[in-house]
Amino acid sequence: MHTTHFAVIGNPVKHSRSPTIHHLFAQQTGISLQYDRLEAPIDQFESTVQHFFSRGGKGLNVTVPFKQQAWELARAHLSARAKMAQAVNTLWMQDDALHACNTDGVGLVSDLDRIGIKFSEARILLIGAGGAARGVLGPLLEAGCTQLRIVNRTQDRATELVHSWQQAYPDTKQQISAGGLAEAKQEGGWDVVINASSSSLGDTAPQVPQGLYATGALAYDMMYGAQPTPFMLQAMADGAHHASDGLGMLVGQAAESFYIWHGVKPDITPVLHAVRAELNASIT
Repeated sequence: MHTTHFAVIGNPVKHSRSPTIHHLFAQQTGISLQYDRLEAPIDQFESTVQHFFSRGGKGLNVTVPFKQQAWELARAHLSARAKMAQAVNTLWMQDDALHACNTDGVGLVSDLDRIGIKFSEARILLIGAGGAARGVLGPLLEAGCTQLRIVNRTQDRATELVHSWQQAYPDTKQQISAGGLAEAKQEGGWDVVINASSSSLGDTAPQVPQGLYATGALAYDMMYGAQPTPFMLQAMADGAHHASDGLGMLVGQAAESFYIWHGVKPDITPVLHAVRAELNASIT
């Protein structure tokens, strides 16, 4: 059986659960593959990607801090999702050209749907205005949320993101707004608050005001770990009904990448349970 080579590229990348996830998908679907972690020097992303594919590599998942560089690198062959996000997390070669997609938003929306979010009624606060936020903005709006506000430590970044989005997609002007972290609060609260900032990587919570959560609200951190993140702890103390980390999003976006590469959609549920059990075992 022919074994194809895939990897996740980032810096740092040694913590990534992507190899486990893709190997579990492969076992489930009967596909033979090798999937590794590939740490690229900060200033050598392009050359590392080129070297990987020149040696017969078939596909790369891209993680921080390279998602926008990946978008630039594959700019001639972007999927509609990647064009919308201006950030990329999935690369592959097709007809001797580098192609790219962004599956982060699909992963997030599918996980929120699994949790039970009704998008047609949802008022959503998105904390952060970097590549992670950009990657999920379109799918959240397409899912039908009634209101989406983006807040960021540097308010200008949130304003610029929303302005560029409204220019490209004028039909969303009534749905989407921007502000600084101090402007995160609104009367009646938010149904879903998503942390797309890097605060949890630094083991801190974002500096947002108290009183963010509506009755029954969900707090969702795109980061994940064996323990609740600082954002999740902050949210529960502030009245969130439920807090979730981003492991389900990780597995969901990986499943979409797997489908792009192999043409097969794996079952997310058993893989999510297996990876969660692996995470939990790491603290015992």
